[in-house]
Amino acid sequence: MPDRQSLAALLPLGLAMALVGASFGAVAVAAGVSLPQVIALSGIVYAGGAQFLVVAAVVAGAAPAAVVFGGLLLNARHLPYGLVLADVLRGSWRSRIFGAHLMTDEATAFTTAELASHGDVARARKTFFAAGITLFLAWNIGTAIGAVGGNLLGEPNALGIDAAFPAALLALTAGAWRDRLDRRVALLGAAIAVVLTPVLPAGLGVIGGLLGLIAAGRNR
Repeated sequence: MPDRQSLAALLPLGLAMALVGASFGAVAVAAGVSLPQVIALSGIVYAGGAQFLVVAAVVAGAAPAAVVFGGLLLNARHLPYGLVLADVLRGSWRSRIFGAHLMTDEATAFTTAELASHGDVARARKTFFAAGITLFLAWNIGTAIGAVGGNLLGEPNALGIDAAFPAALLALTAGAWRDRLDRRVALLGAAIAVVLTPVLPAGLGVIGGLLGLIAAGRNR
């Protein structure tokens, strides 16, 4: 199971996830998406940014191919996540498919922090599924509440909820920066992502941050 520090970060993160999910539910219904469609979108797609993109694109009258391409582009960062978690998710094909569906930025951060702290793959696997299932339920429950209750919760970003996700990810991954090389890779990757994000389509800036691995290559 996750340690106390991870659990302490997981609970407020789950609450933030539920609130943003509620915002998505309210926005989607207000845009004309039916309640069953909203709930199905959160359960089947389960990708916050991509879901907001889908609703915005549909409202704008975008072609289905453009909507699909935009969602895939936004979530292309999950490809390196899969490489990082390959050993953790190793097992039956059912387990791998389920794990891939639960793979988010937050669940990946929890798992990599666990690996960095203990190096135990079996323990990291339990951490991944505990975090993944918790956040999945929080998002979908929040979506249902928002879709049914409308805009009663207001705008989560106005409350600073949007800052909870990057803050939690930063705190969870900080423990893995003990090595000088790790810090160089992380700082270079972050700098590249910050520079590229304003000039590239959504999602590509983060993927560009993988160029931070250049720092690792130079130290070999």
